[in-house]
Amino acid sequence: MAKINWDESVELDKLAELSIKTGVALQPGQDLLITAPIEAAPLVRRLAYHAYKAGAGIVTPLYTDPEVILARYQNAPKASFEKATDWLFEGMAIAFDNNTARLAVVGDDPMLLAEQDPEDVGQANKAVSKASSPIRERITRFDVNWNIIAWPGTRWAKRMFPELSDDDAQLALADAIFSASRVNSPDPIKAWAEHNKRLRERTEWLNNHNFAALHFYGEGTDLTVGLADDHEWMGGASVARNGVTCNPNIPSEEVFTTPHAFKVNGYVKSTKPLSHQGTLIEDIVVTFKDGVITKASSSRGEEVFLKLLDTDEGARRLGEVALVPHGSPISQSELLFYNTLFDENAACHIALGQCYSKCFRNGAELSNEEVIERGGNSSMIHVDWMIGSGSMNIDGISSDGNITAVFRNGEWA
Repeated sequence: MAKINWDESVELDKLAELSIKTGVALQPGQDLLITAPIEAAPLVRRLAYHAYKAGAGIVTPLYTDPEVILARYQNAPKASFEKATDWLFEGMAIAFDNNTARLAVVGDDPMLLAEQDPEDVGQANKAVSKASSPIRERITRFDVNWNIIAWPGTRWAKRMFPELSDDDAQLALADAIFSASRVNSPDPIKAWAEHNKRLRERTEWLNNHNFAALHFYGEGTDLTVGLADDHEWMGGASVARNGVTCNPNIPSEEVFTTPHAFKVNGYVKSTKPLSHQGTLIEDIVVTFKDGVITKASSSRGEEVFLKLLDTDEGARRLGEVALVPHGSPISQSELLFYNTLFDENAACHIALGQCYSKCFRNGAELSNEEVIERGGNSSMIHVDWMIGSGSMNIDGISSDGNITAVFRNGEWA
C-alpha cells in the first residue's frame, strides 16, 4: 500500500469542508480557534482553507507535540505536574466570550503516558482540569458553536493495527475515520442532514415520554439512572447559545441528556476500555448509591481512575447519560478505536462529572444555580465511558412507575 499524499486526499478535504460547514458551522466574520496534534497539520491547513472560504475572520491553530509531552514526564521535577497553563485557558475563555468558534482535532497516541508514573499523570490531569474550568464551563453551557473531528495519527493507528506497517496502519485508520464520519459518501453534508433527522426523531420520542429514570440491565450491570428535572434529550445538530446550529461531534450516533446527580443507584461495568489523558483504563466496575460512586475498581489503570474520581466532589457523580444502538456503524465495524470520540458512538455510555446545561428545557436561560437545583452535576471533569453492548436492555420509568421498553438486546425497542 503506497504512502498517502495528504495534500491530494479527496476524503481529507471533504472532512475539512464538512467540519467547517456542518460541524462547527462557521459564520461569516467569525474567528476560529483550532487545537490539534502537530502531525495533523495537513488537516488543519484544509480546515483553514475552507474556513476562510466561508468568510472566517481569523483562524488560529494551537498545536501539541507528543515528544514535548513525554519530555516533561521523563525529565521534569515533581513540582512541574502541579502546574498548568492557566493563562492559555483564560485567553481561550476570552476568545469564546468574543464569539470565537472552537474546533478540536484529536489524533494523539491514546496510550502515550501508559509507561509514565501514575502519580504524575494524575497530578497533571488534576491541574489541567482545574486550570481549564473557564473553557469547560463555556463549552458545557454551549456558549459558542464547536466541533471535534479526528486525524489518523501514526501512533494511534499502530495501537489499532499493530500488525501493519506505519503507512498501512495510518491508511487503515484514515479509512475508518472517513467511513465513521460519512465523508466517503458522495455528498457528506447531505448525508449528515439525513442522519441528523433520524437522531431528532429519537430525541423527540424520548422527550415526549419524559421518563423519570432509565433502568439499564445486562451482563454485569443493574443500574437505575434518575433523570434531572426538566431534562431534555439532544443528539446530532444542536443550537448553541450564540444561535448557531452546529454538530459538536463528528462522528456522532448518540442521543443524550442530563442525569439527576443524586438519583443514580446500582452497579455497572464498562464494556470498552477508557482512554483518558494517555492512560488506558479497562474493566471499570462501579457501584452508585444516591448518585455517588461508593465502590470502584478496574483491571488496568486503576490508580489513574481512582485519582480521577477524587478530582472533586462532583467527579463521583454523573453528568451525562447517552443511548447508542449496538447496530451503530462504529459498533458494526468491530474496531476498538481507544478514543472516546469514536468508542462512545459504538455503545451506550455515561459520563462522570460536569453536566451539559443545554440538556434542560430552556437550558440557555438557566443559571448555574438553577441547573444544580434541577439535579445537574458540577465538576472540573467530564469523562465518558462505555457501558452498552448487544445484551444491554433499557427500560424507561415514568414518574408514576409505568415501564416502557427503550432498548432490547442493544437495539432500540
